Amino acid sequence: MSSSTERLPELPAVDSKPFDLPGSRSAAALCLHGLTGTPYEVRPLGEALAASGIRALGPALPGHNATPQELAGAPPTEWLEAAQACLAELHTAADRVFVVGLSMGGLLALALAQEQRVDGVVVVGTPLRLHQPLARLIPLFKYLRPMAPKLVGSDIRDAAARERHPSYDVMPLHSVHELQRLQRRVRDGLGRVTAPILIAHGAHDRTANPKDAAVIRDGVSSPVCELLVLPESAHVVPVDVDGPALARAVAEFLVRLC
Repeated sequence: MSSSTERLPELPAVDSKPFDLPGSRSAAALCLHGLTGTPYEVRPLGEALAASGIRALGPALPGHNATPQELAGAPPTEWLEAAQACLAELHTAADRVFVVGLSMGGLLALALAQEQRVDGVVVVGTPLRLHQPLARLIPLFKYLRPMAPKLVGSDIRDAAARERHPSYDVMPLHSVHELQRLQRRVRDGLGRVTAPILIAHGAHDRTANPKDAAVIRDGVSSPVCELLVLPESAHVVPVDVDGPALARAVAEFLVRLC
């Protein structure tokens, strides 16, 4: 595990860089990672989409794939602005544009779908609220202790995948507070989501309550709305036990919308 002042380690078979994987169809998907995450955690979904003919673009959101200090200093409005810019780029190049997001990336995907035209949405392990007991105190704690140590590793059940997963050993509480603000914004606008949507969640998720998946399902106005529970996985499903099954489901869902 890296220290809080070091950049993410270079690990074998781990590519945390942004990706842009070409497809053969006139369709493209924006793939968004989670808070403190990297494009690595959504790359398996991007690879499955590209293999199915859908271009997959996976940026590193501002402040990510760097250091906890850089993340803490990144204005949170830049997360959504960066996603909006990528979506606009895809709209100029493809007839059908989708957005796929894990965790915070799922919140950003829902925020984009509330405001802009997207032809399909996939969200994975998306937390509408932080259910941890001390979550309400984060607006105060962020001033007392800006960096909170992570007591456990990444929320992944597969031990080998958890060991190689790029991660920080601390969490910038300022960023967590901004995540809470994004959650409120998304909750208030769920009814404005009208694009076809696939909602996936790991049954053993300890980071985002699996019940939030049903709340999203019941809150959106999408005429096509599918819920997929991954029975053997925790939070970071794309690289967990059910990752291959999720990748197939995401590709099949979006191909049907092409």
